[in-house]
Amino acid sequence: MSNIGSLDTSELQKHVNAIDSYTYDQIDCVCEALIQSQDFNTLAKFLWSIPRNDIVRNSEHVVKAKAHVAMYQERYRELYNILENHKFKSENHPILQQMWHDAHYLDAEKMRGRPLGAVEKYRIRRKYPLPRTIWDGEETVYCFKEKSRQVLRDWYENNKYPTPQDKRILAKRTELTLVQVSNWFKNRRQRDKPQSDSGDEKPSSIRSINSEQWPDDTGLSVNIYN
Repeated sequence: MSNIGSLDTSELQKHVNAIDSYTYDQIDCVCEALIQSQDFNTLAKFLWSIPRNDIVRNSEHVVKAKAHVAMYQERYRELYNILENHKFKSENHPILQQMWHDAHYLDAEKMRGRPLGAVEKYRIRRKYPLPRTIWDGEETVYCFKEKSRQVLRDWYENNKYPTPQDKRILAKRTELTLVQVSNWFKNRRQRDKPQSDSGDEKPSSIRSINSEQWPDDTGLSVNIYN
């Protein structure tokens, strides 16, 4: 993984000098663009170089960017501190909630040296509830809307193994994250497979549904770490 230390002095200075001329809005836009492109190495360098003042420090775009970088670099304690100490807008809650849970899962897996099962993940969610900074207090974290579940069920009936493009379309139609869509299909396949089956390999005979059947017309932005 590249880091700031890998840059030579002249390259780093050129980078810093350019950022000194950015407006606050431009800094926010760059953070969002790098998050959307999932270019977290560049985002880490950018965050290192931006001005250290209260306006920048308290920008939600910048704070969210720092959370993404901490997640990417597996600095989970820093991620928890960021999420617990900044009151985020509700529009950012879904992805930040997913990051909170995923970080605790990965943290536990690293300590135990093995993947977690569904029951273990449930216990971790109970042990580490969402902070109110990324949660409005309503019990909607683990339940999808019926409309969203129906969209997923309908697709599943035709294709149990959606492609990455299929998942992006489904995420936009259901207003879920790509991680949530992927996990729903994985969990549903595990529930449906016979006890004698092992693994979760995609049969060669499974066909991919043409994305034209589900037009990408929602205009919703999909924001995902993985």
